[in-house]
Amino acid sequence: MNLLRARGIKRTYGSLQVLKGIDLEVASGEVVAIVGASGAGKSTFLHILGTLDRPEEGEVYIGDVNVFTQKDKELARFRNEKIGFIFQFHNLMAEFTALENACMPAYIGGVMKDQEIINRGKELLDMLGLADRMNHLPSQLSGGEQQRVAVARALLNKPSIVLADEPSGNLDSHNALDLHQLFFKLRDEFGQTFVIVTHNEELAEMADRRLVMQDGRMLS
Repeated sequence: MNLLRARGIKRTYGSLQVLKGIDLEVASGEVVAIVGASGAGKSTFLHILGTLDRPEEGEVYIGDVNVFTQKDKELARFRNEKIGFIFQFHNLMAEFTALENACMPAYIGGVMKDQEIINRGKELLDMLGLADRMNHLPSQLSGGEQQRVAVARALLNKPSIVLADEPSGNLDSHNALDLHQLFFKLRDEFGQTFVIVTHNEELAEMADRRLVMQDGRMLS
């Protein structure tokens, strides 16, 4: 069953056509890696899949929802509930602990009760090997630990799909490998679906599918 479907996605900035009609289907529980040179349009495409940007043409379905038929407020709620994001720079808030950072999407969503949010955050951080680091601030965590907090944050609301943009690009080789293995553990144990933009060929080769973007088009 296809969880995500994108059809004819086009995006232009000024006179530059960044995306030239991209199609993509991703099955539930699949890990898809998108590779390509800088400037190929990978991050722009990922941001559209994640509803952070709207295409000029084309449609994106997540499940049975045509996401861009929603108004901005509805779309923001849908994004919070259904899509998890992991970026190269983890964007943790410096004044909050690891647990508070991980729980932030649920506090914003306002659906779960506070204790349920805390329990979920603790469960995820424990699973990610951060049981003894929950009350540490980001400045007290290593780069790999901070990125694991970002993974917990992405998973907090039990999203349908996780979108990752160069998730290991700021990590050393050891922490990068640990993070890559974690993605597949999450897929194997929980059926989590990932679309990952990466320059890391090792991660791309681990994925169920390795797709190549070039000059705003999907080559494979």
